[in-house]
Amino acid sequence: MMKIDANARIRICPRCGKAYHGVPALSRADNETLLCPDCGTREALESIGVDAREQEKILDTIHRCQTRM
Repeated sequence: MMKIDANARIRICPRCGKAYHGVPALSRADNETLLCPDCGTREALESIGVDAREQEKILDTIHRCQTRM
């Protein structure tokens, strides 16, 4: 029997509308909705008062570090 990796599935984020794969984030807004990792990070940063511009800088840094791996 072939094992199917559930994380390999392509999903559409309900918050930003972009396609993503991998482990989804659980929305802090309702504790039910699955979001793309970027929107999950944005929600976490919003919850501690980080403004949108700084959030994008942080996400850019995360993406740069992930591509090096």
